[in-house]
Amino acid sequence: MSLSAAFFSPRDPNTIKRTATHLSWHPDGSRKLAVAYSSLEFQRGSKDMSYDSYIWDLETPNRPELVLRPSSPLVCLEYNPKDSHILVGGCYNGQIAYWDTRKGGLAVELTAVELGHRDPVYGVIWLQSKTGTDCFSASTDGQVLWWDIRKLSEPTETLVMDISRKGILENALGVISLEFEPTMPTKFMVGTEQGVVISCNRKAKTPAEKIVATFSGHHGPVYALQRNPFFPKNFLTVGDWTARIWSEDSRESSIMWTRYHMSYITDGCWSTIRPAVFFTTKMDGTLDVWDFLFKQNDPSLSLKVCDDPLFSLRLQDNGRFIGCGSKLGTVTLLEVSSRLCTLQRNEKNLATAMFERETKREKILEARHREMRLKEPRIRGGAGLGRGWIY
Repeated sequence: MSLSAAFFSPRDPNTIKRTATHLSWHPDGSRKLAVAYSSLEFQRGSKDMSYDSYIWDLETPNRPELVLRPSSPLVCLEYNPKDSHILVGGCYNGQIAYWDTRKGGLAVELTAVELGHRDPVYGVIWLQSKTGTDCFSASTDGQVLWWDIRKLSEPTETLVMDISRKGILENALGVISLEFEPTMPTKFMVGTEQGVVISCNRKAKTPAEKIVATFSGHHGPVYALQRNPFFPKNFLTVGDWTARIWSEDSRESSIMWTRYHMSYITDGCWSTIRPAVFFTTKMDGTLDVWDFLFKQNDPSLSLKVCDDPLFSLRLQDNGRFIGCGSKLGTVTLLEVSSRLCTLQRNEKNLATAMFERETKREKILEARHREMRLKEPRIRGGAGLGRGWIY
């Protein structure tokens, strides 16, 4: 099990370096990578700081293939899976913009400032639709907005992330990560600044009914949130010093978690090929590879990618290449070993058994916890009674 040495490390070409906040692989398997660059340190940006983001071709790392010129720095950027010429981005000032690479680096259209988000847009995802023009976005202003890029004058739908289900924007939790699984088209999830994950159903009748469930387990912002591509009921979250695996059937606590690290964990994602493997990045510049069928207490592999804090992570759909973006704007690409991108014998069955066993264990512990609270109402137990087996 290994990751090969970096063969592609483009850097922010500007004098004042910015963070590589988001990566998006070209959907047709091409060796192209769209990278959003922004400074997320509030009010510390220089007036001379560039707003540009870039599309890089792996064959020519010394210069970008295309310069994207938004009206405000991009925090997130996504290729359209149906049309690889189209990208949508979320800006630091709350605007949504889209590009057609055949028309150059200026945005084709963007939202009006007063009708977009009020805070930086931390997530934007394309939806499965006949037209291929629908997407939705989320921001720390506590709103999720739906858009049709053919008409960005106003959102087609709005949902406020108020878990009291009153729909009051002042009570909303700021969204910092967004998840959508195309096989579950009416559902989506958000990770918040407050450490809470909210599961939603877009097609429910009322805004209150659209907020289905909450999961609380992190001490700070949920920086990454992703369903397992093989077992969508199970999802990965990254926040504070841990990565956690959850089951939708167990809402009170995660079913597995990593040990607490010395460095903050900044991003994470599942393998697209192996259901038992996921990746995380840390502030100390390390990329960790976890295979919970092989080892539970520690990463199966740790690689020091750079001396700067790593901030973003993205695995190519074929599972062969992984990109890591740093705080100072360097993007390091690594090639994954054949063992890490080849489904192992009986792996799906083993992962299924493990998820089911740990979910059942958590349910038993939750029931026991409730029973103890009923018997001894003065004792207030925490959420830490459950034990995942990744320590």
